[in-house]
Amino acid sequence: MRVLVTGGSGYVGSHAVRELVAAGHEVIIYDNLSTGNRKLSDGFELIEGDIADGEKLAPALDRVDAVMHFAACAYVGESVANPRKYFKNNVESALKLMDAVLKSKVRKFIFSSTNSIYGIPQVLPITEDSPKDPINPYGATKLFFEHVLQAYSASHGLRYAALRYFNAAGAHASGLIGEVHDPETHLIPLVFKAVLGKIPPLKVFGHDLPTPDGTCIRDYIHVSDLGEAHVKALEYLANGGESVSLNLGTGKGTSVKEIMDSFERLTGIPVPHELAPPRAGDPPALFANATKAKEVLGWTAKRDLDEILTSAWKWQQRLEAANYQL
Repeated sequence: MRVLVTGGSGYVGSHAVRELVAAGHEVIIYDNLSTGNRKLSDGFELIEGDIADGEKLAPALDRVDAVMHFAACAYVGESVANPRKYFKNNVESALKLMDAVLKSKVRKFIFSSTNSIYGIPQVLPITEDSPKDPINPYGATKLFFEHVLQAYSASHGLRYAALRYFNAAGAHASGLIGEVHDPETHLIPLVFKAVLGKIPPLKVFGHDLPTPDGTCIRDYIHVSDLGEAHVKALEYLANGGESVSLNLGTGKGTSVKEIMDSFERLTGIPVPHELAPPRAGDPPALFANATKAKEVLGWTAKRDLDEILTSAWKWQQRLEAANYQL
């Protein structure tokens, strides 16, 4: 199949592109490069455009069989400070993308959703049926778009997979693509930057939380596992699968302390850090029940924490060698 990948120059999108091609599919990347990196699209057709630009989208949609939609603003803190930006891009512009899709022949749509739609869970692990109560505008915009997909599926015959993933981490095994954000807010790259002296010691927010070692627990999933799940979702829809919403995670929580300890074990380098109070609204623990993804797609996460850390460290060293210029 031929797939239009919006946001294919971003972190998760660029890994999904590689997995699509490895599985024998053709890809057209559509990205305005506002947060994506052109280098992550090297070797692929790139249409530089905004998802709100129906005129530019139309000829691209005429050439494809499905859409994978990654393009979004995705910083939780920024969404609180500037909700207008998030509702404009993740809702208003995304609705214009959907208008263009519905004018085309494309009826298979895969959406990059998030565990942020659940808010602070009362019960762990989180299942797809857990209450949806986002606590920030980012999560609210993603949940809104899931509602859009549900409505359009009922009225226009659109079939979709909404993939709610947890903490994407790691880098491609080739070492050629990986995580590059500005600003960087994800834990593992911040660990590396602290080790390399690029930032002050890592702030560990919360050290006496109700978790086994007192630090925050999250479900870290290798970005290439996420990419493979998107391919399986595409093939599920191509084989007549009904619309579905799925958690993508490992089903296992890993604490901040475990991340730091594992990095030191793998490299022999201790992580400089300092303890800080927990952040308001930051749940002590979040991790997925991904059983449904296994049942529906035949997918499970394959790569463990060591592979996440070693692949990400390899990518970070490449960034260092390139003096952070990509």
